This record gives sequence, structure tokens and C-alpha cells, in this order.
Amino acid sequence: MNQETFVAHASVKIAAPVREVWDALVNPQTIRTYMFGTEVVSEWKKNSPIVWKGVWKDKPYQDHGTIVEIVPEKRLKYSHFSPLSGVADVPENYHTLAFDLTQEGEAVVLALAQDNNHSVEEQKHSEGMYMAMLQGLKKLLEK
Repeated sequence: MNQETFVAHASVKIAAPVREVWDALVNPQTIRTYMFGTEVVSEWKKNSPIVWKGVWKDKPYQDHGTIVEIVPEKRLKYSHFSPLSGVADVPENYHTLAFDLTQEGEAVVLALAQDNNHSVEEQKHSEGMYMAMLQGLKKLLEK
């Protein structure tokens, strides 16, 4: 089976203005509160690097990628590679994450898709992790 078929999906409906949801996706201080304490560094411009730093399960990490697409209040798409994955740092081992924001009445649906999972198990693991992250973001913004 082709890796492209193992796309992880997660989405959440957030009762908050789209500008607040967008800000939560690109504001390093906010990201840290719902993305497991990670520190994110980026210029948030197309083709600019993005770096995630922190500690996961007692191991320091520094993941990296590139901003692929950025349309304020609509779409954020970036590549992502984690050395903790244990695989070579080559393009075919990168994931692409796309965050799409859709206005739905007074709320925003935030949908995330992550490609290049290597198995159904990896896909399901990613979906669980991203659902937890999105639920944390929802809780933060719906205070």
C-alpha cells in the first residue's frame, strides 16, 4: 500500500473568532501552551524555516521543516521532520501538515491533515496526538 494513503486527520470546532484561532497557530507563546510545551521559531513566511524545540518523554529534540503555504486566517501548511523518528533526514521522510480554517457561523472548524505516515498504526497514533493537541487549543480559546 502507498504511504500517501496513510494520511492522519483531526479536526475541531472552536467557538472563537477566526483571527484568534489563526493567532494561536502562529504565536509562539500560545503554541507552547497547547503543543506539549514546544518552542517554535519561524518568520511565518512562505519558504522560511520552522523549528520546534523542547523535551519529549525526557529526550530533548529539535524538529525542523519549511513553511510551504501561508494564507492568514485560512491555511497554514509546513513540512516537518523529527530526528527522534530514527529515520534519515531526507525529503521522503518528512511529513507535511496542513491546517485549514473554515468559518462556520460564529465558530471556526480547524482541520489538520498530516501525510506520509508509514502504516495504519502510525496514522492512528498521529490522529490521537493531534486530536489531543486540537482539543487543548479549543479549551484554551473557549475560555
